[in-house]
Amino acid sequence: MIVGSEELYGETKESLSRIQKFDAALLPRELELGSRLNFNDAVEPAQQLIDLYNRLSVTALQDFPDNILTPVRDNANNLFKLFSQILDFDPGQQDPTGVRNKFIKQVEGAYQPSFQALHPYISYSLHRSADFQRLDSEARSTLQSIEDKANNISENLSKHEENAKAALDEIRRVAAEEGVTKQAAHFNAEYEHHKAEADRWQGYAVKLAIGLGVFAVVSLFIHKIPFFNPENTYDAIQLSISKVLIFSVIAYMLFLSSKNFLNHKHNAIVNKHRQNALMTHTALVEASGDEGVRDAVLLQAANCIFSPQATGYTQAGESEASNQKSMIEILSRPIAQGVRDVNK
Repeated sequence: MIVGSEELYGETKESLSRIQKFDAALLPRELELGSRLNFNDAVEPAQQLIDLYNRLSVTALQDFPDNILTPVRDNANNLFKLFSQILDFDPGQQDPTGVRNKFIKQVEGAYQPSFQALHPYISYSLHRSADFQRLDSEARSTLQSIEDKANNISENLSKHEENAKAALDEIRRVAAEEGVTKQAAHFNAEYEHHKAEADRWQGYAVKLAIGLGVFAVVSLFIHKIPFFNPENTYDAIQLSISKVLIFSVIAYMLFLSSKNFLNHKHNAIVNKHRQNALMTHTALVEASGDEGVRDAVLLQAANCIFSPQATGYTQAGESEASNQKSMIEILSRPIAQGVRDVNK
């Protein structure tokens, strides 16, 4: 509740907050004023004044009548006006050194009258902030509110315990089913990376192919240019070697770009297959009731995911024989088990 008028309280609060938030480091202005006219000497006394005003709580202003709010507001405004004059100080004015020294003396001499004017209100502000009886009452009220909320939460948890357990079981079931499938995001990220790289290298290969073709056509007529026209056998050999070297470099860069394109394209397709294997094998396993078929599906998925990935420079297909052997062993398990049961 505000004791004084709301308008005067608002003005005083604004003036006090403005002083409390003022940064004394703005006063020196060394870059603008240089070493002779800067206000470094005003920083320390200005900070003392700001600290003094910070000891007066803005909350305590609510308890002050108008005859108290007025001097607090006026003192804060006067001090801020002095700071503003320092910030607006013009070194080009008449007698800038004298004006500078006057401002510094005013800042240095402002502490004592400010302290005399504010110390009773600062004492009240500190007492109000340290009102232990009020703090104890507020703490008890807060504690009781927390206890009531805790009891309500405990009751709600007890009521919904069964629903929570059911939800937890459902979450575990879904996590068990989808946990492996969600790992496909890693392969999808690799697929996107290699796809982008393949497109980039494809662009390089196309540009180099066009450049190689243009160079091949130009080289047919380059000897007709007077500057490049060989005058003797030595010049003709030099021109031919230069053309061969340039052609070889462009051709090698074209070959390298094409190889990198094929490499990234191959890796993109492999990672896409891995992603598809992870996302579909769960459905295939659940759809099959035979244990041997399930093992076969899992083997195929694992083989697609974990088999050595070709780099694009070597031929694949080294693990086909072992994979086929594993498939035969898994699919033959039910038959072997049936034969053993008959023999018994």
